[in-house]
Amino acid sequence: MDLVVVGVVLGVLGTITMDLLNSIFARLGLIIKIDVSTIGRMSAGWFHGRFRYRHPKELAPVSNETLLGYITHYAIGVGLAVPFVIFWDLLVGEPFSPIWTLVYGIATTVASVFFVYPSLGLGIFGHKSPDGIKALLTSLANHFFFGAGMTVAVMIIA
Repeated sequence: MDLVVVGVVLGVLGTITMDLLNSIFARLGLIIKIDVSTIGRMSAGWFHGRFRYRHPKELAPVSNETLLGYITHYAIGVGLAVPFVIFWDLLVGEPFSPIWTLVYGIATTVASVFFVYPSLGLGIFGHKSPDGIKALLTSLANHFFFGAGMTVAVMIIA
């Protein structure tokens, strides 16, 4: 299978897994529910050159923000998975390691704690979040879920 196609499959399945498990664990009150509309608002800001806010309430509502949020969310998942697949092939070769795939998924937490949270005005690791440490733990859980989904995909297609 083409490496980019493998990356797309891993990214989509990782993101689906993240969304499903986030929904379950958020309903149990253990983590914060992913707000796809906020992702849509944030990405709409990117299209207008706005990458930083003092507070999430500054994100202006946009039309079709939920759809835009899902498109962005899944594009980011694919955008994180494709480089993993390509670099794994270049540096290690096949077959993919399920353990390293999971580790990579967890490592993608750096995107949220060093880019997303600060850009929303919530500080590094989300330390300014009204949810406190739960924001960081949610990010870690979500990216663990992402990695787990990618790992299952690797075990199926490898």
